[in-house]
Amino acid sequence: MDQDERLLHSSSFGAAAVAYAEHRPDYAQAAVRWALEPASGPRVLDLGAGTGKLTATLLALGAEVIAVEPDSAMLTELRRSLPAVRALSGSAEAIPLANASVDAVVAGNAMHWFDMAVAGPEIARVLAPGGILAGLWNVMDDGVEWVAGLARVSGSAAIGPRDTPASWRAETADMHLPQAGVAARFGLPEQEVFPHGQRRTADSLVATIATRAGVLVMPEQEREAVLGRIRAFLASRPETVRGEFTLPMLTGVLRVRRL
Repeated sequence: MDQDERLLHSSSFGAAAVAYAEHRPDYAQAAVRWALEPASGPRVLDLGAGTGKLTATLLALGAEVIAVEPDSAMLTELRRSLPAVRALSGSAEAIPLANASVDAVVAGNAMHWFDMAVAGPEIARVLAPGGILAGLWNVMDDGVEWVAGLARVSGSAAIGPRDTPASWRAETADMHLPQAGVAARFGLPEQEVFPHGQRRTADSLVATIATRAGVLVMPEQEREAVLGRIRAFLASRPETVRGEFTLPMLTGVLRVRRL
């Protein structure tokens, strides 16, 4: 994905902020604990915080959270749902915090949008010495047969290589590194995955997939065709045709330490 495509995709969420807040999953608490385990203190920056899905999990675990989000509509939803959180307008490339002001920086389904040539030095700047950077991604468990079928029917624009565990590790292993010739600011990566799940109906799972960037930027006719195929598939499967079910998921974590 080139820079223009990345900008188009990363800026697509604001128009779907209410749906994003309603339908996107939270993060496995065990994954967030592991992400923060080496941090020297409780001060955590949720960077690219969106509507606060990861922020809420951090709060539940007792972290002192500051949320930073570039999209005004997403930030509005975050402030509405979590009014006690300090939530600031900003981006990974321009973080509105002082030097060495947090012990960890986390990003939930967001690090792949960062320009690490610029964001890497910014994240390192706000981290205390030895601080932790962690990216978290919720992925669908395509080791489950019907989930693998859903991924095939949906297509890579809706359920891409970062969205299934089969290729998640390779896709995210170097997310902390700049793509240009700039010095890396972080040490060797560690990756781990943790069981997770989300209660869905066929309709709400379709609504969840409709909040993905690859779907949001589709022309309307193409988007409706993709969502129609997904609806038909879910209607054909005994696991999803009636009532609520648990979507099998994993929360994957990439963890690195500031050099």
